[in-house]
Amino acid sequence: MSATRPAFELRTSPARAWRGIDVLAIATHACAALLALAVVLPSLAAESAPLRMNQLQYIGSHNSYHAGIAPSEAVLWKRTDPELFAKIDYSHPPLTRQFDDGVRQIELDMYADAKGGRYAHPAIVEQVAKAGLPVDPPFADPEVMRQPGFKVMHIQDLDQRSTCQPLVACLREVRAWSQAHPRHLPLFVLLETEETPLQLAFPTVQPEPFDTRALDALDAEIRSVFARHDYIAPDDVRGKFATLNAAIRAQGWPTLDSARGKIVFLLDQRHVGPAYLQGHPSLRGRVLFTNATPGGDDAAFTELNDGPAEDIARLVRQGYLVRTRTDADLKEPLRNDGTRRDAMLASGAQLLSTDYPDGEAAAHGYVVGFPGHRRARCNPQFAGLRCSEADLAP
Repeated sequence: MSATRPAFELRTSPARAWRGIDVLAIATHACAALLALAVVLPSLAAESAPLRMNQLQYIGSHNSYHAGIAPSEAVLWKRTDPELFAKIDYSHPPLTRQFDDGVRQIELDMYADAKGGRYAHPAIVEQVAKAGLPVDPPFADPEVMRQPGFKVMHIQDLDQRSTCQPLVACLREVRAWSQAHPRHLPLFVLLETEETPLQLAFPTVQPEPFDTRALDALDAEIRSVFARHDYIAPDDVRGKFATLNAAIRAQGWPTLDSARGKIVFLLDQRHVGPAYLQGHPSLRGRVLFTNATPGGDDAAFTELNDGPAEDIARLVRQGYLVRTRTDADLKEPLRNDGTRRDAMLASGAQLLSTDYPDGEAAAHGYVVGFPGHRRARCNPQFAGLRCSEADLAP
């Protein structure tokens, strides 16, 4: 006697059995499932991969050191150049306060002063006296201004008031805050090299050029304040790749976790890049990242201060770190116009520089910040990212 019959039994040939099955429907469902996986898998990979420092956006302050214009100087400015005065009539609190309020990128304009004393006697002081106006408070400690080293100011002779002076004092303030907050999001320090002479009716100082010697001195000043482990250098990002550009396109920037507690130094003016690169191909052995032309060997960081947003988005998706400005010359804040700000936020530019960061709203209400006063936000140009509250602080 045969074994117990199974619950079902194929009683027809395989060929006849397939006739009752909709093969096309099966194939269609299979294709749909594969397409769904093709969409979901990259998203799952993005969620599981560690966040990288360039996958967030950070708020920056423009001319972060700017202490404003003193009363008598303001009167003189309004008389002689009211249009320019309208563009520079702003101030920021000290760097420490800005970091406490959530700024994670600062900008310092600097002038070379190899022998010291070059900027110790601003011409506007004499112009205020000639105009019969009350004497304003000193710009800075005269002894500090007599010492060699880079000085921080907006316009030589005319707008020299800074919340920190000289550059090394500003850097020490950055380092002190960083050490007090060892798990902070990366801090970006943008250094702008100033060397443009003025053409005025009265004598003014001729700035020193930013040649390779001056830029070597700049690296040395930074290293005099920060230990090597305090900052992320181009060598750290390049790794085993031949060029910095190849590294960020193939491997990307360091992870956010490894960048915590670190400083990133950025060189603002593109025209000084060749002098900084001299003897240091692809920024080997250098401290700062240049404002490079995308595609160049040294390209990892670039600036598109005026957009357009579409170009910024494209570069961000390619792996570049991009700085832009959400407002300029106080125009947008005066109108409380957020059009440019909102476009730059959507562009994915990682460093969003403004004259009015969160905590420093303009009189008309204009301000640049993230919801909930967060220190950063997930970059909208990276699909599938998930950022926790912990990722966005402190």
